[in-house]
Amino acid sequence: MTSDSSADIAISIRNLFKIFGNDPSSILPMLYDGIDKAEIQSKTGHVIGLNNINVDMLSGKITVIMGLSGSGKSTLIRHINRLIEPTAGEVLLDGNNILELDAIGLRKLRQTRMSMVFQKFALLPHRTVLENSMLAPMVRNEDKVKAEKEARNWLSRVELNGFEDSYPHQLSGGMQQRVGIARALTSNADIMLMDEAFSALNPLIRTSMQDLLLDLQKDLKKTIIFITHDLDEALKIADHLVVLKDGFVVQQGNPQEIILNPTDPYIEEFVSDINRAWVLRVASIMDKTKSAKKVTDNIDGNASLEQLITQADGATDGIFAVTQEQEIIGHIQMSDVYRALVRYDKSDA
Repeated sequence: MTSDSSADIAISIRNLFKIFGNDPSSILPMLYDGIDKAEIQSKTGHVIGLNNINVDMLSGKITVIMGLSGSGKSTLIRHINRLIEPTAGEVLLDGNNILELDAIGLRKLRQTRMSMVFQKFALLPHRTVLENSMLAPMVRNEDKVKAEKEARNWLSRVELNGFEDSYPHQLSGGMQQRVGIARALTSNADIMLMDEAFSALNPLIRTSMQDLLLDLQKDLKKTIIFITHDLDEALKIADHLVVLKDGFVVQQGNPQEIILNPTDPYIEEFVSDINRAWVLRVASIMDKTKSAKKVTDNIDGNASLEQLITQADGATDGIFAVTQEQEIIGHIQMSDVYRALVRYDKSDA
């Protein structure tokens, strides 16, 4: 996936803090003074969940929030639909601060604008696959016939035809999560919150679910906020990647740029062992010059460097025209490809 900075901002998080404890507001000056999380907890017993988060989430794109356990990623996503209230800051949806909504406005927001896909599926065990998928429109008292038609359509899109009358316990984990996605899509919300949605699945099913999400997103262009602790998953699906550590943003941006230009030792360590040939895309390292001499062949900008090397039969020289939707957007030399595969080590500088 690639970032599109020209897209509209759907959700903007500004100066967001979350402090857990008896008197969280009193701890804010300590954070402003630069006292770290461990010292604050040791001295006051308060736990820093989020520390001055500033993130823009683009409309119609997938923003991935990645971090290890305890980094604050699940705390952050729960601020977007106000399952957790912040200590300070703003969460802007289409420019409006959702923290100012009253109970009625918040309920409407959750019912009409946002859907959520959970790690543990959260299906109602006594309801069928079809009934689970229809849950959101039924809560909103919408027409049952229309809701059922919509639910059947999405169940078909996630390849669950014939399972409409089954119950959750009769399905595999991957199938249950497909029901969760169909339920989120039937809600017709333009924002999907996905909290470790695929982490409970085995690797093969997980890969299949990632592919399904990307395939659906090509048509739907939902605003998706996806939480994961898995770097490979993050790099595969993210348009915009936000890396958290100890409640603060270490680095954010186009995932390709983060791989090529890590700005922090923590990020450098994270990306040090990835297969760069598989992860890096041709467009991320191409020369944007649209004309070149002696072009060997064309290559799609979204192709991996591994695919380009295969197409070039392992040649170390040659120039390829880089295309997007059949138009040339730049050129790439094979020497630059092999240079990009070698991780830059500052100790060698």
